[in-house]
Amino acid sequence: MAARARALPVFAGWRDWRTWPSRVTGLWRSSLRFRTLVLTLGLTAFAIIGGFVTMALAIQNDLFESRVSQVQAAVGRATTTAQDTLGAAQVDGDSAALEALMSATITSLTRQSGTDMIAAYRVANDPSAIAPQDFNQGGLEADMITAGMRSMVQRDADQRWWQSIALPTGDGDTPGVLVGQQLVLPEAGAYEFYFAFDLASEAQTLRFVQITLWLVGAALILIIGAISWFVLRTITVPIAQAAETSATLAAGDLGVRLPVRGDDEFATLGRSFNAMADSIEAQIKELAELSLVQQRFVSDVSHELRTPLTTIRLASDMINDQREGFDPTTARAAELLHAQVERFEVLLTDLLEISRYDAGSVQLENEPTSLAHLAEDVIGSMQQLADQHGTDVRLVAPGGYSPVDMDPRRVRRIVRNLLGNAIEHGEGRPIVVSVDSDQNAVALSVRDFGLGMSAGDSARVFDRFWRADPSRKRTIGGTGLGLSIALGDARLHGGTLGVWSEPGRGTNFVLTLPRRGQPLGAASPIPLDPGDDGAPLEDLGLTQPITVPPSAGGGRS
Repeated sequence: MAARARALPVFAGWRDWRTWPSRVTGLWRSSLRFRTLVLTLGLTAFAIIGGFVTMALAIQNDLFESRVSQVQAAVGRATTTAQDTLGAAQVDGDSAALEALMSATITSLTRQSGTDMIAAYRVANDPSAIAPQDFNQGGLEADMITAGMRSMVQRDADQRWWQSIALPTGDGDTPGVLVGQQLVLPEAGAYEFYFAFDLASEAQTLRFVQITLWLVGAALILIIGAISWFVLRTITVPIAQAAETSATLAAGDLGVRLPVRGDDEFATLGRSFNAMADSIEAQIKELAELSLVQQRFVSDVSHELRTPLTTIRLASDMINDQREGFDPTTARAAELLHAQVERFEVLLTDLLEISRYDAGSVQLENEPTSLAHLAEDVIGSMQQLADQHGTDVRLVAPGGYSPVDMDPRRVRRIVRNLLGNAIEHGEGRPIVVSVDSDQNAVALSVRDFGLGMSAGDSARVFDRFWRADPSRKRTIGGTGLGLSIALGDARLHGGTLGVWSEPGRGTNFVLTLPRRGQPLGAASPIPLDPGDDGAPLEDLGLTQPITVPPSAGGGRS
């Protein structure tokens, strides 16, 4: 019952004949078996129809020519005998004797020719007292004989002529043959004699042959279709199994294999496929083990380095606090030591975070948070860094004030990373931080007007330890893992982090986070491509920093 319930909607879809063209087109594109079967049946039907039509025409022509030869021979024998009889007869101007001779001649012609459809017409137009009247019998009328036929018979007395005609019957017209020849009656002159023969038996034979050919052709097409279906099934079923197994293997099920039976080409293909799958599975497992070892190594090393690093950090802080009592060289060394220890500590923290992502052990600590308020807090905390680079950071927040469930620590880390990169690479030009929202998501963008990046650099900007310009000096001291961690945090929230950049136009990062229970739509509340924003930088004063009271709830939510 379950199988029938699943099949009903498929057949129900074919009930609407208007959908047939699209469904047939879809089958043609997607089914090798259907396409091959249609081509096989089409070409087979074309060949069979062509052959059978040729055979039917040949049989028709042979039947007709045979019948024409037969009736001409019969008429020739009958007219020869009749002319010999007429030539030997003596009537001595007796019209009655001539009429009797005419009647006997017609009786003989009917018997010897095999047809009772006979007509006779006097050729000469001059009146004669003894010449018999024109004669016709068996339904052969004068209007059934064409003028051209009579002209040919009248013109040549020694030639026998024939043509095809339609003979009327009770069920309609039937094909026939008309044969004409002159006979000379004594003392009456020449007469046109016409003999009509119907081809009903030949037409019936031809009809039987044609019906037989069509039935045999249809049976051949059905048989060839069944054979083709069986052969195609034996070929396409293993192909379909290979395609399905490949899709399953590509989906991550490394244990799936093809069934192997026999020693033919498909069995060879199955064994090769299974050997390939075994090799891929072994390599993937080896790589997974190596990756796990690497993750454990990074995690263990990072944890083990925390203790000595803490001691080094305390020592460097103490030395750095007393650097004013050192000579200039030692003081500078103390400053460098303190800075590098801080950077090393940040690197260890990022490595630990990356190892957590790789191990899948990261958990969110969500709480209702206003993205606009969070962005304002981050901008305020980084204002001193922006002032050091001579950068003016502007906040534009038409929406995003209503609280959304998120992990504020991780989102704050994303915004700090994006803003820090913008300050470092913004060439001292203004930076615009935008926050907006719609019913499905909230978004934040960080737009700088610095040098920008090429398309190739933009595609690799989230790679670990990757830098667009390795020779460029870092002023903030990043580890090269910030954007990778930011992308992981965004995906952990079910959101996205995209980048747009063009050389000479700057860079725009857009973070989009979904609301609770709402799927993330295709479009973000803030477009990734800022478009043609060629306004002069001095016009950006329209987006001055704003102060959002803690209790504010306006704007778009």
